[in-house]
Amino acid sequence: MSTNTPRVSVLTPIYNTKPEYLREMIESILNQTYTDFEFLILNDSPDNKEIEKIVLDYAKNDKRIKYSKNDKNMGITPSRNKLLKMAKGEYLAIFDHDDISVPTRLEQEVAYLDTHPYIGVVSGWLEKFGDKRKNGEIWSQPEYDSEIRISLMHNCHVMHTASMLRKSVLTNNNIEYEEFYTPAEDYRLWARLMDVTHFYNIQNVLVKYRWFGNNTSKRMETQREEAAANIRMELCGKYPEYAKQVIRTKFVGTVFRLRLFGKIPLLKIKNNWILLFEFIPVCKLLWR
Repeated sequence: MSTNTPRVSVLTPIYNTKPEYLREMIESILNQTYTDFEFLILNDSPDNKEIEKIVLDYAKNDKRIKYSKNDKNMGITPSRNKLLKMAKGEYLAIFDHDDISVPTRLEQEVAYLDTHPYIGVVSGWLEKFGDKRKNGEIWSQPEYDSEIRISLMHNCHVMHTASMLRKSVLTNNNIEYEEFYTPAEDYRLWARLMDVTHFYNIQNVLVKYRWFGNNTSKRMETQREEAAANIRMELCGKYPEYAKQVIRTKFVGTVFRLRLFGKIPLLKIKNNWILLFEFIPVCKLLWR
């Protein structure tokens, strides 16, 4: 392992992270099967001495950890951009402050990027934990670039906390996170990268995603949806062919049911067929 030029930079901003979550997150990276990385941890809650001490204690025993803190709270997007500028690695592994990476996450992503030079972003699936109602639930994602591009027309189908990017794709195209789109800055990043690179989702769980009531995505749902709506509108205007594919794919499987008085089956649309009483084919829809 080169101590001067690591292949991978793991980028993690922290903000008033619960100590037990912070320890689990850090240990999941230090215990990776792939070892040629630097672990950049940026504290955006500089007055929180408890989490600073936790990180520094780990850093004493593992020099791959590079700890820094903002002079004052900057917010998530400026902190992410600061980490991008600090990173020395060829590949950038994005990782949130309270999640857990599976032991082979970095190994799988590096191996894929090494053997697929035209891919600039690789990610994978998430497994929820931390809430009894959600434990074990898998967020699966489309695999190939064309499928991902179509899916990006209506939602963020590249899991940010599980992603790894080629740094050169960002620097060569002057792309970084945009604060205007916070807290959907990741979705906006993928939207911009669609012009300059290709995507792939590894078809297994790479990160265990902590699901609890204080998730940023849940606390800032209104802002996130407003930002995402702007991104979707721009993407659909920019890539109309992908947008058409979204409409087509929505008509695969059962997409509509009509029942008299809410109980008696009357019409159903399934796999492009209109079915009377939900089982008699009447006609087939043609989409162009």
